[in-house]
Amino acid sequence: MDFSAALPTFVITLREGVEAALVVGIVLALLNKAKKSHLNTWVYSGVGFGIIVSVLIGFLFAGIIQAAEQINPQYASVVKPLMEGVFCLLAIIMLSWMLIWMSQQAKKMKAQVEGAVNTALEQNAYAGWGIFSLIAIAVIREGVETVLFIAANFQQGVVATIGAFAGLVGAVIVGALLFKWGIKINIRQFFQFMGVFLVLIVAGLVISALRKFDAAIATIALANNASQSLCFYYQESAPIHSCILGPMVWNTSDILPDNQFPGVILKALFGYRQNLYVVQAVGYLTFLLTVGSLYFRSITNAVRINSQKQASAQK
Repeated sequence: MDFSAALPTFVITLREGVEAALVVGIVLALLNKAKKSHLNTWVYSGVGFGIIVSVLIGFLFAGIIQAAEQINPQYASVVKPLMEGVFCLLAIIMLSWMLIWMSQQAKKMKAQVEGAVNTALEQNAYAGWGIFSLIAIAVIREGVETVLFIAANFQQGVVATIGAFAGLVGAVIVGALLFKWGIKINIRQFFQFMGVFLVLIVAGLVISALRKFDAAIATIALANNASQSLCFYYQESAPIHSCILGPMVWNTSDILPDNQFPGVILKALFGYRQNLYVVQAVGYLTFLLTVGSLYFRSITNAVRINSQKQASAQK
C-alpha cells in the first residue's frame, strides 16, 4: 500500500486539529478560572458534535462521488473529472483563505475566544449552549476543510483517511502537551512551519485541478465535431494529450516518476508532476506568487513585530 497519499492529509489535519485543540484548551482554561468547570461537558459535547457533523459531510461527499462513478459511462468520463476539478477548486479556495486568515488573526485568537466565552457566560441559563456552539463551530470549520481536501483527492481512498486520522491523533497529543501537562511549545513557529507545507500542498492542488478540467473538456471536445474548438491545443501524435494545458514543459517519467519513491513524496508534499504543461506551470507559479507571497509576507511581519517586542522588553 502506498502511504505517500497520507502525508498531505496528515499535515492538513494536524494543523487544523491543533487550531481546534487550541480553542478547546483555551475555553477549558477559562471555565476553570471562572469556576464554571461544570460546563466542561458542553465543551466535550461540542467536540463530539463537530466531529460527527464533519464525518457526515464526508459521507455526503463520498455519496456524490459514488453517484458520479455509477452513472452512464458515456457521461461518467466527463462528470467524474469535472467533479474532481470542482472539489479541488473549492479546497484551494477554502484552504488558501484559512491560511491567510489564520496568519493574520492568530495573535488575536485568544482574545476572541475569551470574548466569546465571556459573552456565553453572561447568558446564565443558556451559557452551556453558547459554549457548545463556540466549540462545535470551531471543530466543524476545521473538519470541513480537511474533508474537502480528501474529497479533492478521492482517488487516494482509505490511505488519505489514515493520514487524516493520524493527524487528528497528533493534534490531540499536542493539545494534551499544552494544556494538560503544561509543556511549552512555540505554537507560532508550529503554524508557520506547517503553513509552508500547506502552501506547497495547495499549489499541487492547482496542478491537479487544471488536469481534471483538461480531461473533462477533452472528452467533451472529442465527442463531436461541433465541440472540437474547445481544445485550443491538441496533438494527435502526442503520447500524452493536452486539450487546454498547452505544450508539455517537461516529461521526467524516466528520470523521476511521480508514482515511485522519491517522486511520490515530492508529488504529495510539493506538487511535483512527471508530466507538466505550460498552463499548469503558470497556475502553480501564479498561486505561489499571490497566496504564497501573502502568507510569507504575513509571517515575516509577525516575526519582525515579535522581535521588536522582545527588543523593547530587554531595554
